[in-house]
Amino acid sequence: MTANTVALAVDLGGTKIEAALIDPAGALLPGSRFREPTGRASSTEQLAANAAAAVRNALAALPEGARLVGAGIGSAGPITVGPGWVSPLNLPSWRDFPLRDLVADLVPGLPVTLRMDGECITLAEHWVGSARGEDNLMGMVVSTGIGGGLILGGHAVAGPTGNAGHIGHVEVGGFDDPCDCGGTGCVEAVASGPKTTAWAQRQGWVGATGEELAVSYAAGDEIAIAAVRRSARAVGQAIASATALVDLDLVAIGGGFSRVTPDYVPLIREAIAERAPFPFVAKVRVIASGLSGDGPLIGAAALIHRAGLVD
Repeated sequence: MTANTVALAVDLGGTKIEAALIDPAGALLPGSRFREPTGRASSTEQLAANAAAAVRNALAALPEGARLVGAGIGSAGPITVGPGWVSPLNLPSWRDFPLRDLVADLVPGLPVTLRMDGECITLAEHWVGSARGEDNLMGMVVSTGIGGGLILGGHAVAGPTGNAGHIGHVEVGGFDDPCDCGGTGCVEAVASGPKTTAWAQRQGWVGATGEELAVSYAAGDEIAIAAVRRSARAVGQAIASATALVDLDLVAIGGGFSRVTPDYVPLIREAIAERAPFPFVAKVRVIASGLSGDGPLIGAAALIHRAGLVD
C-alpha cells in the first residue's frame, strides 16, 4: 500500500454505525468519520438508510489525489461471512441482512471484507494498539454488548462462519442470567454495560446509565461497587476459560463500559489469578486497549490494509 491509498472502514454496533477513511499507517483521515444511529427499535429500512448515509458521507471526504483500495466492515455478531450477512443480536430487525452487498454497491469494483467487530478490535490492537508484537492474543469489547476476536500464531482466526472469538456468548459459572442467544449465564448477559446497570437497579440503585454507575462507583456506593465487581469477575472467568482453550498470552480490552473505573482491568485480573494452579492460564496478561474509541474502525480498515493476516 502506498501513502496515498486509503481504506473505507465501517463499524456496525448496537447503538450506532460509523464509517471513516483510514490510511496505511492506521490513522483516521481528519473530517472523514461519520456516525448514524442504529438501535433495537430501528426498522430494516432505517438501518439500511443510515448505513448507506454513513458510508456515502465518508466517501465524500476522500481527499484529492487519494485512492480508495477497498472497504472493511466490522459488525456485531453473529455474522455469516460467506454471503456477507449480519444478524446482530441487539438489532432484531436485521437477520441475515446483506451488509457487505450494501457497502459493495457504494464502492463498485473494490474488495469488501466483512468480519466480526471483535476480530477487528483484535487486528487494530495488533497493528497500532497495545498488542503490537504479540502473536497469541484476544481483543475484547465490553460495551452495549461483549465481543471478541482472536489472533493465534500471528494470524487472525475467523472460523468457517466468521464468528470465532465470540466470547460474549461463553457461559460463565455462578451466574444464571438469561441471554438473548438462548444461553444462561453468558458473559454478555452478566457483564455488558446495560446488563450491569440493570442488575444494579434490581438491587436498589437509582441510576440509569453506565456513566451514572461510574459516578456512583467512584463515590463509594456499595451497590455500584458490587455491580462493577460482578461484571469484571464474569469477564475474568470468560478470559480464563478462553485461555484454557487456546493458550492466550494477552487480552486487550476496550469498549465504553471497560472504562467504568480504572479498577476494572485489575478486578478482571483478580478473577484470573484464581487459576494459579494452572500456570498456563494464570499467565495471561490483561491490558486496557490502547486505541480508545478508534479501535473498531482501525481494525475494519486492517481487513484491507493488512489483508495478509486475515483468513
